[in-house]
Amino acid sequence: MGLPRFIRPNGVDEQLSPNLYVANCGPSVGLSYEIIKSVFSKFGQVKGVYAADESGARVIVSYVDVGSAQAALKALDGHSCPDLGGRSLHIRFSVLQPTSEGQVNDSIPVSLVASELSIPGLYLWHDFINAKEEQELLTAVDDRPWNNLSKRRVQHYGYEFCYETRNVNTKEQLGELPSFVSSILERISSLPDLGDSASLVLDQLTVNEYPRGVGLSPHIDTHSAFEGLIFSLSLAGPCIMEFRRYLDGSWLPKTASSNDMKVKNLENGSNLIRRAIHLPPRSMLLLSGEARYAWHHYIPHHKIDMVNDNVIRRGSRRVSFTFRKVRKGPCQCEFPQYCDSQR
Repeated sequence: MGLPRFIRPNGVDEQLSPNLYVANCGPSVGLSYEIIKSVFSKFGQVKGVYAADESGARVIVSYVDVGSAQAALKALDGHSCPDLGGRSLHIRFSVLQPTSEGQVNDSIPVSLVASELSIPGLYLWHDFINAKEEQELLTAVDDRPWNNLSKRRVQHYGYEFCYETRNVNTKEQLGELPSFVSSILERISSLPDLGDSASLVLDQLTVNEYPRGVGLSPHIDTHSAFEGLIFSLSLAGPCIMEFRRYLDGSWLPKTASSNDMKVKNLENGSNLIRRAIHLPPRSMLLLSGEARYAWHHYIPHHKIDMVNDNVIRRGSRRVSFTFRKVRKGPCQCEFPQYCDSQR
């Protein structure tokens, strides 16, 4: 069950509520949820403390009863609070945001290990590289030119991915993959449980740099562009990756403006299965089989993420190294409803 969603009501129509919208308060100003809860608990039983938005500087404090919220607002609004670093809080009553029928809740439980998601073909290895290796990889790409997209920067090696066609031109090879990823490729080849697929020679690398708060639209990597193993190494900062399975399929034709196969906005949430996992720095994610061919993957455009009631603030940047094998013929996967080669 996801976290409740609150909104700050119009000041003119503000009504009493057991929930308080508290500004100048949160992880980004050095106040943990535990500290906030302990201070506000002096006025009554607190059900929970939640992020009010993506800033990390505004929270919702939810009480069991209205009286406690009233007492806290009267005592703390506009006053310096010694127990919260002397910060002056700005507090208003908040209300639970109504959810329209069929609307999908943005908050879902976040797993730390891939096995909890029960998605065939999905793997995650923590600490795939060490901190020294991470810094060496970041230095290597920062010494090379970046290509600017609308919200992020990219580098392509082996073959260039064309975002207009969501494919690669197999006749225009950029050369071999750079030497600074040789040890990563060797480590990939020795991973267990990959079967004969491990013998595939990965020949395409895309390096993405995501500034804080920038995510990735839901998509499935084009079936006809790449083979069945996609490895993604996360560097510098953490994020949440969500996986979505649309039970009736959701492939869009190449006239779509997205850089990959973008999802339909289905009105009926029952057609959608959602899972989410936390990707810490230096972890390696593998999409294979069903996870690669039938599940959209997506990075929410957040500056902070909730992981098991803990606030995880994203770093100033996140850099991913995505390794793939360019496909030289049509895809013949077992998921034709998602496959551009079979539609």
